[in-house]
Amino acid sequence: MSPTAKDAPGRMSRGRFWLALAGCLVGVAILVVLGTWQVERLHWKEGLVSRIEQRTDADPIDLDTLVARFAETGDVDYTPVTAEGRFLHDGERYFLSTFEGQAGWNVYTPFVTAGGDVLFVNRGFVPYEMRDPATRAKGQVEGRVTITGLARNAPPRKSGYFVPDNDTAKKIFYWRDLDAMAAGLTLTSDARLLPFFVDAGPGRAPGGWPVGGTTVIEIANSHLQYAITWYGLALVLAIMTVLLVVRDRRAARAATGASG
Repeated sequence: MSPTAKDAPGRMSRGRFWLALAGCLVGVAILVVLGTWQVERLHWKEGLVSRIEQRTDADPIDLDTLVARFAETGDVDYTPVTAEGRFLHDGERYFLSTFEGQAGWNVYTPFVTAGGDVLFVNRGFVPYEMRDPATRAKGQVEGRVTITGLARNAPPRKSGYFVPDNDTAKKIFYWRDLDAMAAGLTLTSDARLLPFFVDAGPGRAPGGWPVGGTTVIEIANSHLQYAITWYGLALVLAIMTVLLVVRDRRAARAATGASG
C-alpha cells in the first residue's frame, strides 16, 4: 500500500502543522512588536538625555524664573538655578543614599527664600553614622546664603512596589515625597511650599559635610541592545517558520511522488 500525503514519513498531521505555523507567526509578530517598542523607547531616551545635557550645560536662572517655568510646563528637572535665603536646619530630612561606594544619607533641608517661599534643598551626602547634625555642627551654616544647584521634579509616587514606605516619624525617606517631607514644619501662614526640589551643586559644607553635587545624571540606555535582541529572535523564529513550511511541502511532494 502506497503512503498518502497525510501520513507521509516526517510530515506533521494537518492539525499540528497549522497549530505550529500559527504559533510561529504569532511569536514573530510579538517579537517584532517588542523590538519596535524598544526602538521607540530608544528615541525617547535619546531625547531625554539630550534635553538633560542641554539643561545642565545652561547658565543658572533665578528662582522666580524657575517657579514661572514650572507653572507653565510642570517640568524643571535638571534646570540650573540660583536662590538666596536661609536654611531651617531643625527641619532636616534624610534620604537613604550612597556616594562613591559609601552608604549614607542625602540631607534635605527646608530653605526659606528671600521671597518667603519654602524650598527643600538636597544639601548633599553624609555618611551613615553622621545623620545626627551634632556630628557635623560646622556644616549647619546660619544666616543668609546663596545656593546654586539643579532643580528636580518631585515624583508623584514611589518608583516601584519594592521601594519601602517612608518612615516620617524618624524623618527617614526612601522616595522623595515632598508633602510628607514638609509635614510637621513650623512655617508662617503665608509661606508657600515650592513644588520641586533643588540639589545643591558640587562643594563641601564647612567641616566637610554634607558634600554636594551628588545628583545622578547618567541615564542607562540599553534600548538598542534590547531592540537588536528582540528583532534577532524574530528573525530566527521567522527562519524556523520558513523551514517548517519547506519541510512540510517537501514531505508532501515526496509522498505524492511515491504514491504515483
